[in-house]
This record gives sequence, C-alpha cells and structure tokens, in this order.
Amino acid sequence: MTVDTESSIVRVPKAGELVAAKLRRQIVTGELKPGAPLPSETILMERYGVSRPTMREAFRILESESIITVLRGAHGGARVLAPDGSVAARNMGLLLQYEGVPLADVYRARTELEVAAVRILADAAPATIDVLEELILKGADLLDDAVGFARLDTQIHQAIVDLTGIKTLSVLAGLLLHIMDAHNALFMSMHGEEHERQADRLAFTSYKRLVKLLRGGDSEEAATFWGKHLKKVEKYMVGDSQTTLVEVLS
Repeated sequence: MTVDTESSIVRVPKAGELVAAKLRRQIVTGELKPGAPLPSETILMERYGVSRPTMREAFRILESESIITVLRGAHGGARVLAPDGSVAARNMGLLLQYEGVPLADVYRARTELEVAAVRILADAAPATIDVLEELILKGADLLDDAVGFARLDTQIHQAIVDLTGIKTLSVLAGLLLHIMDAHNALFMSMHGEEHERQADRLAFTSYKRLVKLLRGGDSEEAATFWGKHLKKVEKYMVGDSQTTLVEVLS
C-alpha cells in the first residue's frame, strides 16, 4: 500500500503571517480606519507575544499588500491605508502577463460582463437610468478633448456595472478597466488625439442609444446592441493583433 505523503502535508503559517492576518482582519472589517496609526511595535509585540523581527515581518507583509504604510525614523510608525483596487489590478495583470493572455481576451471579458450588466439595467428603476444618462451627457462637452473623453469613457463603463448594485461585478469591471486604461494611454500616444475624435463621437452616439433602449425595458435588444458596440470597440482598439499584456503594462 502506498501513502500519498504530498496531500497529507500541512504547512503551518509563520508567526509573522498569523499576526499580519489578525491586523488585516481589523483593517478590512473597519475596526482600524484608514489614516489611523497602528499601536507601536512594542505594544503589538506584547499583545501578540512575538519578537520584534516577527512583528516587522508582519508589517512587511501588510505593506506589500498596500494596506499599511510604514514611516521610518523617530516620528515614524505604521498607518492604515484603505485597500486599493489598483493593487489587485496590477496583480491580476501580472498573472495574465504570465499566462501570455492577449489584449483581445481582456476586451472580450469586458464585453461579457457589461452585456450581463445591461440586461440587469433594463429592469432598473428610471432613476437609475437617469444617473447613467446624466454621466453620459457630460460627454457632449468633451468631444474635442480626447484625454478628457477617455476618462469619462472609463467612468461610463464602470457605471454601467456599478448601477446593477452587484459589488463583485463592479470590482471585476474595475480590474479590467484598469488594464484597458493602460492600453488606451498607449494607443493614444501612438495614434495621436486627433485620431480619437471620430471614434469618440461614435461612442457618444452609442451611449445615448443605449440609454434609450434601457428606458424601453427590452433587455435582449439592449444587450444585443451593447454587445455589438463593444465588439466594434475591440476591433478598433485591438484589431487582429495578438499583443499581450506584457507589452501594455511593462
């Protein structure tokens, strides 16, 4: 009889990891507020019964996750930071880079997510659609400002998902949009702002059309329209390129 030793091995967390886990929980549950100082190393060492090197290891873990900042010196110490979505987006980007994922794959994931969101919004209260329309109409004053319109474009795409009220979808959308923003900045630097203005006008028209369809309440018609629009965006931004995230985020 053979024994599968690999599956029976349990890794015991280090003391620094356990302390970091306790402090992390206090931060993410709001017990420790952003901007608040952590107790001194000495107090925390006594509280958790650990040595100074172990306490500093816990701080390094939390600092690497960007949920605390540690200032050195006589007036230094650790302060709490609010969890930052851009950190998660960078980690996601690194993973996709490692997998050699092409940009087209990211755009298609965004399409699937937003089409699902549009189906939900078709049943939303009129006041919810009002919020989206108010944001979209700001684009009328930005059609000659490619950089400003690009910022608004990101806000609109995020709002489409945010307004569903499903927070997990919102976080996922934010991760994808962070990557796509990096690509858009590279795209504009290569093609120039003038190249973007015609595309911005077409996008603005599509936004207004989406609002009209959402007010009509036909989820399938709205979803089909938005899916076609996003596929055109993908074709315009990526084409047949197999450009990977490494080339965009490095």
